[in-house]
Amino acid sequence: MNNRLDDIPDTMNAVLATTGSAGNADALVDATVPAPGHPRNHDVLVAVSAISVNPVDTKMRSGLRSGEQRILGWDAVGTVLETGPETSIFHPGERVWYAGDITRDGSYAQYQLVDERIVGHAPKTLDDASAAALPLTGLTAWEALFDKLRLNERSTGNLLVVGAAGGVGSMVIQLAKRLTKVNVIAMASQDASQQWTKTLGADSVIDYHRGDTAALIRDIAPAGVDWTFSAYSKGNIPLFNAVMRPFGQIVAIDDEHGLDWYSLKDKALSWHWEFMFARAKHHAPDMIRQHEILDELANLCDRGIIRSTSVQQLSPIDAQTLGQAHRMVESGHMVGKVTINS
Repeated sequence: MNNRLDDIPDTMNAVLATTGSAGNADALVDATVPAPGHPRNHDVLVAVSAISVNPVDTKMRSGLRSGEQRILGWDAVGTVLETGPETSIFHPGERVWYAGDITRDGSYAQYQLVDERIVGHAPKTLDDASAAALPLTGLTAWEALFDKLRLNERSTGNLLVVGAAGGVGSMVIQLAKRLTKVNVIAMASQDASQQWTKTLGADSVIDYHRGDTAALIRDIAPAGVDWTFSAYSKGNIPLFNAVMRPFGQIVAIDDEHGLDWYSLKDKALSWHWEFMFARAKHHAPDMIRQHEILDELANLCDRGIIRSTSVQQLSPIDAQTLGQAHRMVESGHMVGKVTINS
């Protein structure tokens, strides 16, 4: 199938990331750049209507080499304009959502090419900005819980969520509480963060700034924690050793170096890395799995089982707004997600 547009534009508006911090006026700049062109192979061409900003955006921006420029952005909702010759899932006019591929240009632009195998049908019950909060975090949480930790609808036990109020942690709580029978112990310090995790369904909330965190967790799970999801692993290996049961499992998403994994051997604890971009980056044979997960997440949204984690919506998609969103993410105090409408 090849639905081809005759009037695809030659140029488009985009926001380019350059070397520097979000506070640097030159770090994110408005630009007119060549449009992506007609889709090839499995690609679809999408007109972007809403995006969200994730920690990966700020990390990629801060890691740019001198003189390097890039279109960032790995969360989007939009409308399919044209499909490539090897596509079979989508048709022009369909509303879609996706996180995309970290090796390609991102969603800080009017138009984007993305492989349909990592694209889903957007939920009908959420507006564009609300939906844009969920693809990256939803995929990450799903893969962490169900691909890595192998939880299912019959799973019981204790799940510790470190970084519970963040974008991925918020989805981990929702999916664990709605699709399994596990007891969720959330770690959050700010009052707003604690309240947020409770509204998402956490059974218990631990303020790690007050008292002996390990003792507080052991009071809730005296037999030990079965699984840990970690968005912040630095300095927490001793905590995991203290509270987890033998043969427990940890799945982490952060980029911390120099962790003392050897100390986990005493309890035969397993460590998993979750990296949502791995399937697309390495052209995994099961890339289509992300399409399936996104469609299932949309179904859960439309049935009212999970909700959007968007807590602040900005507009429009330009350098000034994105600079504000980057600073919010880099503050380290974000609850949920910030999204941006076109």
